[in-house]
Amino acid sequence: MNSTMILFFVFVAIVVAWIIFYNIRRKRIEAEEAERKARLSEEERVKEEEAQKAKEESSECCGQHEVCEKTNLINTNLKYEYYDDEELDALSGKNPEDYTDEELAQLREVFETLKEYDVAGWLRSLQLRNIILPEDIKEDALLIVGDLRERENAK
Repeated sequence: MNSTMILFFVFVAIVVAWIIFYNIRRKRIEAEEAERKARLSEEERVKEEEAQKAKEESSECCGQHEVCEKTNLINTNLKYEYYDDEELDALSGKNPEDYTDEELAQLREVFETLKEYDVAGWLRSLQLRNIILPEDIKEDALLIVGDLRERENAK
């Protein structure tokens, strides 16, 4: 055999060895992950799944919409969702200047407990429910949505 054929067989052998090594390593990592998950308690498993879901939701826009719903403030449907804020329905149609200190505290508490990728959805929900935010909370919320937009556009 000539040297070209020998080099070719060496190259093929290296590629095959690399593929075998990669597959063995991948299977070992998958087995370790499955073993780790089996050791987790049910509560820890739920927390981990929720954290993974939150990470996936916040990482990128799904690309299925012309405008990303994570940063879109325009209502595209008539269905709204609650963000553990059902008590805010009492503010529907009320002028923000007429809110009591308790109502303002409720609004602030809900806003401050939101994940930043939920803010735009919360604002859409409030629009549909005819709840008007006071200017200070509205400005803070719009800043968060604007920052999310900038990060999405930078990708």
